[in-house]
Amino acid sequence: MKRIKLARMDCEKVSGEIGDFVIGQVGYTGTTGCVVGLSGGVDSSTTAALIKRAFDRHAAAKYELVGYLLPSNLNQPDDLQDAEEVARHLGIRCETHSIETPVAAFRATNPEAFESIFHKGNLISRVRANVLSTKAATERKIIAGTGNKDEDFGIGYYTLFGDGAVHLSPIGGLSKRLVREMAGFLGLGSHIVNRVPAAGLEPGQSDYKDLGYDYDVVELVTEGHVQGFTLAELARHPQIVPVVEKQMEHYQKVFGAVKFTSVDHVVADVLRRHEMAKGKMKILHPPSPRISLAYE
Repeated sequence: MKRIKLARMDCEKVSGEIGDFVIGQVGYTGTTGCVVGLSGGVDSSTTAALIKRAFDRHAAAKYELVGYLLPSNLNQPDDLQDAEEVARHLGIRCETHSIETPVAAFRATNPEAFESIFHKGNLISRVRANVLSTKAATERKIIAGTGNKDEDFGIGYYTLFGDGAVHLSPIGGLSKRLVREMAGFLGLGSHIVNRVPAAGLEPGQSDYKDLGYDYDVVELVTEGHVQGFTLAELARHPQIVPVVEKQMEHYQKVFGAVKFTSVDHVVADVLRRHEMAKGKMKILHPPSPRISLAYE
């Protein structure tokens, strides 16, 4: 069976391409810079680092990057600490605003949202988006999204009109694996690079716990799909089978439950979500940079 080709990159070159894209978008919109929601995770930290690097290269333009930390009661203390650490490391202005009060205000108009963890989580995401978009408007800046290729465009794992409501997606062309590689290149700490992905929208939530597989699986399946492999071929592919089987075993050991019973079911779920992601992209599709990737 043919090998599934995965992307490789020259971090210096790609960081420059992403930076040029951001500079172009800020210049085109006639704004003063970007705002970004900082969570302490690798995606938002890498996005901020790439933008700051670009703005430093174009210092004469005096563009500014502002980080906003918008915690709810569901966030862990480490989230804020890591986000603040990233802001200090980059030397950017950052502000922290709890969103508990604005979220609670929706009990008057949308009490049904508080009866479901899922809907309350999406409400939290949309409140954050409203704060960010208003900050961006009042500061004459644009919102830099923090979604990566696997999460946003691979399986659509984001909230419409929430964290997906952005002006541009600087890392939208990078898989989670490449985002981590870029983070290391940019000098972000290993605790940021290897942080477990979590949306912070539900108690004890992690992307892995929610999905039942990680983003390496998403990358393998979606890239294989694009390269013409069928579901049946992907479900028995030697690059996918051992990875998925190991993750299914690990999931049951950690959470004491079975999310999927076979590799076929995991592959089918990724492809199902991939089709949903395409539908979401028809509604919201912020621009992403063209970057130089080599597939091997």
